[in-house]
Amino acid sequence: MTQFSRRVAAFGVAILGLVPVTSAYAGPAEIALLSSYIGEWSGSSELVGGAKPQKFSCRLTINKGNQAKINYAGRCTLTNMNLSVTGTIAFDDTTRTYQAVMGSNAGYKGTAVGRISGDTITFNLSENQKDRAGKAVKLGAQIVLVGSNSINVNYEVEFNDSGQVLTAAVPFTK
Repeated sequence: MTQFSRRVAAFGVAILGLVPVTSAYAGPAEIALLSSYIGEWSGSSELVGGAKPQKFSCRLTINKGNQAKINYAGRCTLTNMNLSVTGTIAFDDTTRTYQAVMGSNAGYKGTAVGRISGDTITFNLSENQKDRAGKAVKLGAQIVLVGSNSINVNYEVEFNDSGQVLTAAVPFTK
């Protein structure tokens, strides 16, 4: 895998995702809100910050999980590779927060805690990771679930060795 491909892989992980969720004991309102996201989602955008912008497209499937959880599986297709993530989103009564967990085919794992405001749940993920070559990478992603018809993902990947920053904003719709 080339250095650029490793960087694109790190970027894809940030786009799609979010890692184990604690015990969830959600009430009817939290279950209804999570359930409203069940379905097939798609989005497209451009990866900005490389030699030239690179178009890509993504798909995200959200299914009912056990108890008060939803499970998701996503895939983004870039020029010469596919990136995938899987995870779970649940409501934790103890902390009164939504929590998302993610694992990816690029070897990244992470947990994001979301907060609800009106009909919006916002997850902020910031992780210091290493890519497959052992190089330091800073990942930042904001996943915003809006109503039951919109998911927006904004992300940034910074490669500490070069200072290169890749960004994208992906609007998903059903």
